[in-house]
Amino acid sequence: MDKIVLITGTSTGIGKACALYMDQLGFTVYAGVRRSDDGTAMKKQASERLKIIIVDVTDEHAIANAVKQIQTEHGRLDALINNAGIGIGGPLELMDTKVIQGVFNVNVVGLLAVTKAFLPLLRSSKGRIINIGSSAGYLAFPGACAYCGSKFAVRAITDALRLEFKHFGIKVILVSPGAVESAIWDKGKAYKEDLRDKADMEIGQRYDTLRRFGDSLYTDLKKIPAIEAAKVVAEALTSAHPKRYYVVGKDAKGARKVSYLPAALLDWIILRGINKFSQHEEVINME
Repeated sequence: MDKIVLITGTSTGIGKACALYMDQLGFTVYAGVRRSDDGTAMKKQASERLKIIIVDVTDEHAIANAVKQIQTEHGRLDALINNAGIGIGGPLELMDTKVIQGVFNVNVVGLLAVTKAFLPLLRSSKGRIINIGSSAGYLAFPGACAYCGSKFAVRAITDALRLEFKHFGIKVILVSPGAVESAIWDKGKAYKEDLRDKADMEIGQRYDTLRRFGDSLYTDLKKIPAIEAAKVVAEALTSAHPKRYYVVGKDAKGARKVSYLPAALLDWIILRGINKFSQHEEVINME
């Protein structure tokens, strides 16, 4: 029996790669986008099995319509891949509270809302839920508290739901990629640049070292092709005995390892790395 798979956030990056790759594997893929135009180009690259479906994870009406459509057309859902996410961040003092709320509304509340809405279909099929996390769900960096907080939350949610849904026969799995080629990087960089442009000069200067540190990460991190993450997601979907956690990319695996270090040592390592970008003798106290 062909698997019916819903993937949220398929306009670009990992979501798009997952939709196209799973279509190639022969699954019936519902590629979730916020606007129908976002799926036009992808549809041209896929088979007739792939269907574009409107799923804005912050819109309960859109979610309900998506449930109704899949229920009407197939009567079941074998897998939900919660990929939709926002990757923007910055120093807390510079971020608008509404932007912070937006990050959590998409990355956390939206994931929960979609999962809850599709639970009856997933329960009847004893399906799988694959949540797309991040290396930021293992290792938090200053200057990215909102994004890291949302991804730590995704990891906790996955752990809780894995146990909560176990007696339904539903497997809940976390896939945590590191740096992946995606438009999310450009959007995040543009947001930080806009923050700096709009910030009061005195306040902006307080975070100048963090800015240079962040710019260096953006430039130096080796980003893997999104298809590499998509292949791991497909493994989590098709394996008879899937792992609880999949970590994709050297940087993500490294982040997970160092996250087990004593907090004092980890703080020292991170602050030492940031201070390398200081134009002053010492901006951030490492004691």
